[in-house]
This record gives sequence, structure tokens and C-alpha cells, in this order.
Amino acid sequence: MRKQILHVDVNNAFLSWTAVEMLKNGDSIDIREIPAIIGGDETKRSGIVLAKSMKAKECGVRTADTIYQAKLKCPGIKIFPSNFSIYRKYSDSLFKLLSEYTDKIERFSIDECFLDMTEYLMKDTLVNKAYEINRRVKEELGFTVNVGVAHNKLLAKMASDFTKPDRVHTLFENEIEKKMWSLPISELFMLGKKTVPKLLNMQIRTIGDLARANKEMLHKKFGKHGIMMWEYANGIDNSEVHYKDEKPKGVGNSITLPENITELEKLEEIVLALSEQVSFRLRKYDLLAKTVNVQLRTKDFEDTSHQKKLPEPTSSTKEISKIAKELLNEMFHKPMAIRLVGVRVDNLIEKEDMQMSLFENKDNEKQEKLDKVIDNLKNKYGYNKITRAGKMNAGDYLKLKDIKK
Repeated sequence: MRKQILHVDVNNAFLSWTAVEMLKNGDSIDIREIPAIIGGDETKRSGIVLAKSMKAKECGVRTADTIYQAKLKCPGIKIFPSNFSIYRKYSDSLFKLLSEYTDKIERFSIDECFLDMTEYLMKDTLVNKAYEINRRVKEELGFTVNVGVAHNKLLAKMASDFTKPDRVHTLFENEIEKKMWSLPISELFMLGKKTVPKLLNMQIRTIGDLARANKEMLHKKFGKHGIMMWEYANGIDNSEVHYKDEKPKGVGNSITLPENITELEKLEEIVLALSEQVSFRLRKYDLLAKTVNVQLRTKDFEDTSHQKKLPEPTSSTKEISKIAKELLNEMFHKPMAIRLVGVRVDNLIEKEDMQMSLFENKDNEKQEKLDKVIDNLKNKYGYNKITRAGKMNAGDYLKLKDIKK
């Protein structure tokens, strides 16, 4: 199965996160819109620029300039100290949002993540998920991201570095020559500063030049690194998304709808589909949930959520969807135009810790066996190949259309 990989990269993270925090605390000025920098101690001439606004960049300020240099280039520039507790807070909020899409997330740095979406597309496309993540981060967290879309980590990373900010870019195998080969050789991921001059001396100036170079010659000149450079220039990368295989504290899935929905019956179909996704992930980890939460967002971006405790801990699609539908019916009233629907389960426990009654309900036992059979079929043939009859129409809403920026 071909990998489905996203790379999410926060635009100008330190400055953006500082701006969001200041706005939340009542500041009336968005420092992203004025000449501003994030730097060290302003009293020290040796402090350097860690991040800059677009207005500061237009003044000629560069990352790693000293604060003294920045002030000379841009008199009146506003300087704000770095605050890694704030950065960690917003990095964690991003990670939490991304965790609604896949369990396989690699934190590549404080402001970027790789997502392996191969088994998690759930009747959707990789491009649509990228646009949805891009949009949700902006609407819910207040900052912007670039999202790279590809079939391996290298190409996803390269794609996210294309035009910024607030963009989604694809870099599939048939796009490498057009989108990547014309770039300067220095733009190739993992190419060291000492290597670039050596390649330029060999008349290798673009990534395309490197891709067309003799692989054996590169091996003799640079050793194993030469082979890696050639493979990267040709878009070859078999590395895995390195994630911590930890059992989650909560499991949720949500979807931003391609159009506002006003019919309860359609929303019930979507809630059933989301409940199945959530319960499938629960069973994968041998976990049981005690609480179900349903979230609705209207076309006016008003959020409502209700939660309810389950009669007993469960991973049953039938039981979770039943409670989720009840919660939906509690919240939904006409006229409501719904833009986003989410289902989440919390207060999780290990299945083996659950003391089963000697008089266990036979219906529950049958349902567990049915869920297990369906899970095995999905694992064997792919999640989207096996569909419960009750949610046949939900695919129409979960299969989002490409969104034009």
C-alpha cells in the first residue's frame, strides 16, 4: 500500500504563537502586522533575532541578525522576548488537533510534524485532509500552517517548504520534475552547507542536475551520503514516520463538512461514521471508553458540545454511536446549519482491567464478535472497503471535495 504522508509546518512559529497569546490576553495589536521580532535580552547588543514579522523582513531584518542590527535596519521595531513555555503550549495544542486524524505522528521539531495517514483517510483523500487541517488550525488555534502532501516524508517536507504562508502543496512522484528539479541545489532537504559548494564546483547547480548526475560518481566522491543525495533528488525515501506507540488518553475524530448541513438525519449518518472510526481506534488499542462527547460547530462558528457517561465501559460501535446520536439530538434544533461534527471518547481504561460479569449480556458478546470480524476485514482489505449498512450514505458527506484556496 502506497504511503499517505502529510508534513505540517507552523508559519513563523515563535512570532505567531507570541501574537496569539498576546491577543488572547487582551492586547489590541497583532504583532504579525507590525515591524516586530522575537529576540534575546534587548539590553544585550549580542542578542539575536529568532523570528521576524513580514514588516520587519521588508525592512531588511534577517533571522540571526543581532538585535542591534535589527534596530539599525528598522528604527522603532518592537522587540519581544522568547518564551518557550508559550511555544510548548501551542505546539501541544497543534499536536492534540492533529491527533484527531492519525495515531502515527512524528514531532520533527517544536513547530512541525509528520503524519502517516495511510490507514486513517476514512473515505477521504489526502489532499482534502491537508486542506481541512490547514483550515482548522487557522480557525481553532489562531495561527497558520503550511501542509505538504506526498507519498513519502522527504517529498512532504519539500512540499511544505514551497510558497508560504498558509498554503497546501502537493509533491507527488509525477510532479517532481516540474516542482522540484528547477530549485537551487541548496534547497534539497538534508544537504549540508559544506556540501553545496562542492556540488557547485561540479557544475551541479539545481536539484535536477543532481538527479541526473552519475550515481556511482557521487558515491565515490561523497560515500553513502552521495547515494542519499541522489535518491533524495529523485524523490526516493523509504523512511518511516517515527511515532510513539502509546495508548491515547482520549480518542476523537471530527470532520469539517464541504457544505452546511441542516437535516438531522444526515447528521446522524455522519455521527455513526465518526463513531465507527473512534471505536475502531479504541479496539486497536484494547481500550474501553467511559464517556462519549459530541461537538457541533455552526456556520457562524458557534461551538456546542455535550457529553454523557456510558452505562459501562465499552468499545462497541453500536453502544458508542447510540449515545452519540442521543447527544446529537439533545443539541440539534432547527434552524441550525452545521459546519463541523466531532465525536470523542474519554476516560479510557484497559480492556483487561475490566471485570466482566459472570452473567455478561449475550447481545454485548455478539456485538463484540461482530466488531472483531469487521475490524479484521478492514485490516485485511482496507478500512474503506468494508462499510456498515447504516452508514452507506455518510460517505457522501465524508468524501470531501477539493477546496480551492
